[in-house]
Formats: sequence, C-alpha cells, structure tokens
Amino acid sequence: MRKKLQQTIKPLLKTFFVLSLVLALALGHADGALAARSGGRIGGGSFRVPSSRTYTPRTYAPPGGGGYYAPYPGGGFGFPFLLPFWGIGGGFGGLFTILIFIAIANFLIQSFRRAGSGGVEEVGYGSNPNVSVTRLQVGLLAQARDLQPELNKIAELADTNSPEGRAAVLQETSLALLRHPEYWVYAGGGTQQAKLNSAEGQFNRLALAERSKFTEETLSNVNNQLKAALAQEALPASGELDNPTRLISEGPGEYIIVTLLAATLGKFEISAINTTDDLRQALRQIGSIPGEQLLAIEVLWTPQAEGDTLTSDDLLAEYPDLKLV
Repeated sequence: MRKKLQQTIKPLLKTFFVLSLVLALALGHADGALAARSGGRIGGGSFRVPSSRTYTPRTYAPPGGGGYYAPYPGGGFGFPFLLPFWGIGGGFGGLFTILIFIAIANFLIQSFRRAGSGGVEEVGYGSNPNVSVTRLQVGLLAQARDLQPELNKIAELADTNSPEGRAAVLQETSLALLRHPEYWVYAGGGTQQAKLNSAEGQFNRLALAERSKFTEETLSNVNNQLKAALAQEALPASGELDNPTRLISEGPGEYIIVTLLAATLGKFEISAINTTDDLRQALRQIGSIPGEQLLAIEVLWTPQAEGDTLTSDDLLAEYPDLKLV
C-alpha cells in the first residue's frame, strides 16, 4: 500500500517541480524583458530668447565744435537750432514761444531716458518671459506598422537646428499620428508653466524621464547629429530558440508609444485628453506651433528597432498615467 502511494505521488511531485522551474525562470527573466527596448529620438533647440531689437540714436557734431548731441525726436528742429529764436519779440507771438517750450521739454525728457538706459532703447522680450512646457503621449496598437518607418524618415531628414525645421518635425509627427486614428488606444499629456530661467530644467526632466525607459536609442537626430545603431538580428540569439521561457516572459509586441515634448514662449496649453476627439485636437494644436514660438522639442518613440517589442506589461509598468481613449 505504501509503495503504491509513493508511485502515485512521485509523478505528481515531478510535474510540480518542472512547473515551478519554468515559472521561476520566467519570472527571473521578466525584469530583463521589460527593460529591453529600443527607442528613437528627434530633438533640438535652445532656451535662449531671440535677441532683442535695439535702437541706438545717431549723434551729430554741430558746426564749429561744441560736442555731440542727439537730434530732436521726430525729426524736427533740434535744441541748438531753437536757441537763436529765443528772445525774439512779439512778431512771432505767444504760440511760437509755447512751441519752443514744448520742444525743449521733449528734448530733455528723451535725453534723460537715453541716459538712464545707456543710450540704447530696447524693444523685445523681457529678461525672464513665461514658457509653456507641453508633453503629449500616444499609445497605438502595433498593427500601425507604417508609423515606425514614417518616424524613422522624419528623423533622418529633420533639420533640428532651425526654428522652422523644429516646427516641421512637430508638424510631420503630428500628421503621422493623425493618419492612424484607428490604432489609437492610449493617450495622456498636459502643460506646465514656468519662467525661462527654470523652464529648461523642467523640460530636461521630462525628456530624461522618457529616455530612461529605453535600453538604447537606436536612431537619433539631435541638433542635426544623426546617429543610428547597427541593425541587430530580429531572430533570437543561439541557445534561445529552444528556451520556452523567452516567449512566456516577452510575449508578442502589442503597442507603439510616441511622446512629443515642446517648450514654447508665452501661453500655450492643451486640454485634458479623455476621448479620441480630445487627442485629435491636441495633435492639431501641437503640430501647428509656429517656429518663432518654439524654444525646444523632443520627439521620442518606442520600439524603434525592427523586431523589438513593447508588451502590455511594459506599457503598464512604464506608462501608468496613460488613459484609454
């Protein structure tokens, strides 16, 4: 009886041991699988406000010396030309005397203003203007396979050193996403306001948070420096073909995540995204930002390399704030 019981339990224990080993191997490789993903990046810009336009008054030397003076504002008679008329009798009447006083007063006021500003009149942005830092993320089904080649082409041709080129990157990326609404699944984003002296730090924090989710940036164009990693074989390496835990831990590729970051001068804001209509409106907004308003951009997407995958577990682990749309 005892021997028969042992013979019955032994196969069950063996089966349990094998299942436990498979699960342990799967869980042991899961973290590595979740972390292994490629990414693409397009970026550029500077947090320096365009140079302010300045006006420096021209100076003239009166005949016979006597130093330099600025001309009377508006192109009328300068102060030295008015002196000979001072004291001329009533032939000119009281009206001309009043005009002389007005001219002298205007001349003195303008002189004091120029002296206070070092002789230069500045016109342009303030020294620390408001900046809007906007992030927009879209999660698409992996069936949108045409999107990845489109993003690759944008990266390869982008001029990220000019305001017009950066605006074109946002426009082309937004258009590529707008062309695939049937694959939209997740979305999220928002805008943060900051002063210029702190906006760069805020922008960089958001960009680094997204870039840290990639194991490697396999294609990047940052400030017109195009870099591409060597193509890797899509097939598993030797020894992994017969590893059953690889399929368990990785699973099929399910999603593509695209992130757009933009720092813009002045007030800019996208609304909360809860529906596909909200997402469509946000993409149109960010894609139509004019170049002169853009300070810096980042466009990031994953996966980028052919054969790479992004599973639902990856998405839940790395992008928990995205919402279904």
